[in-house]
Amino acid sequence: MSQTFDAIIIGAGQAGPSLAGRLTAAGMSVAIIERKFFGGTCVNTGCKPTKTLVASAYAARIVARGAEYGVLIDTPTRIDMARVRARAAKVTTDSRAGIEGWLGGMAGCTVLRGHARFEDARTIRVGEELLTAPRIFLNVGGRALVPDMPGIDTVSYLTNSDMVELDHVPKHLIVIGGSYIGLEFAQMYRRFGAEVTVIEKSERLVPREDEDVSLALADILAGEGVGIRLNAECIRLERQGEGVAVAVDCTSGAPEIVGSHILLAVGRRPNTDHLGLEAAGIEADPRGYIKVDDSLATNVPGIWALGDCNGRGAFTHTAYNDFEIVAANLIDGQDWRLSERVPGYALYTDPPLGRVGMTESAARSSGRPLLIGKRPMTRVGRAVEKGETQGFMKVVVDAETRQILGAAILGTGGDEAIHGILDMMNAGAPYTKLQRAVPIHPTVSELIPTMLEEMKPG
Repeated sequence: MSQTFDAIIIGAGQAGPSLAGRLTAAGMSVAIIERKFFGGTCVNTGCKPTKTLVASAYAARIVARGAEYGVLIDTPTRIDMARVRARAAKVTTDSRAGIEGWLGGMAGCTVLRGHARFEDARTIRVGEELLTAPRIFLNVGGRALVPDMPGIDTVSYLTNSDMVELDHVPKHLIVIGGSYIGLEFAQMYRRFGAEVTVIEKSERLVPREDEDVSLALADILAGEGVGIRLNAECIRLERQGEGVAVAVDCTSGAPEIVGSHILLAVGRRPNTDHLGLEAAGIEADPRGYIKVDDSLATNVPGIWALGDCNGRGAFTHTAYNDFEIVAANLIDGQDWRLSERVPGYALYTDPPLGRVGMTESAARSSGRPLLIGKRPMTRVGRAVEKGETQGFMKVVVDAETRQILGAAILGTGGDEAIHGILDMMNAGAPYTKLQRAVPIHPTVSELIPTMLEEMKPG
């Protein structure tokens, strides 16, 4: 059976459904294909469930610290992990159902379930059906990378997808990978009561961040009892009784760690290996990420790649912005470009890290004259009042142009407060505009103008 459409969208993640809505509203007939769960990584195994779990872990932490606030808990605190998981699962299923219902009721949109594969540059096969369209959009997302480390095929392991399904607290969770996903789960399950050890191959956690950020995060996690092993050059896995032994070549510490559960958090890979890209002539890099230009077009005319599969941003908000770029250019006749996007993201440990633009080390490497401001959260009234004074805020400015190059806020509310800086960068406004702002008291953001006033040559 063959069907013809104005557009075909493969994948119902963050970009796909919204793009279907814009295209159908413009009068196009659209087919959207999803092989598993609507909503993509964010809804099913990423943001929605993990941040719900983070909220439960935060509640557990506040209960444990109750006496500091003058709140006395007379009965022992227990973690009902089945209930914690059920709460996260409901958030996921509600979101998934909402997206599926929206697409199912969308005029001009045909929803198909199954695995999509290119027959040629204009034809997609889904089971026994052949679909053709002059415009094809790939929104196939990504999945956890499983590295080829010694012993990996002899042990059971978990990925982020498995972690959100756990209905019990591991006795000892070993997290391989000390970056964003790994650290969020490490802190979360430590607060749920598990013994936790993080193993990282680099010399510090989250090595893409500045050293002061990495060290502060390590102090925060270690202060809660998370074990941290760095410089783990050769990691080997081996089944040991009911658990798993992880051998590590580190500069210090025991040569072997035995845990009950292993979480692999060493990166992501795109879901492009079974799409039949070669049949369409679509170019991908050695890791499988689809190559795109500044408008998200592939090398094949009429085919675009959005979201995690293009390697140009592994976040929900960047995937959604990919949709915005494509829709603006194709439907609204505008000229939006990927290179104009100001990169921002957050790490949802507690306290969270809000980041935008260049790191300090990257700015220094550029050779330009800098102004740098930094203020510890111990000097932020809002943080003191909440009893959450860990971390700091930092901003880097080009001394000649007065443009903000980047900033980091590691501290309570940092994921929200960073947006004041992000917005100024998007507007292309000099830092002096933000310096003259009159923020609300008491907030974390109110210290940003003060930090800008105190900047010094870097």
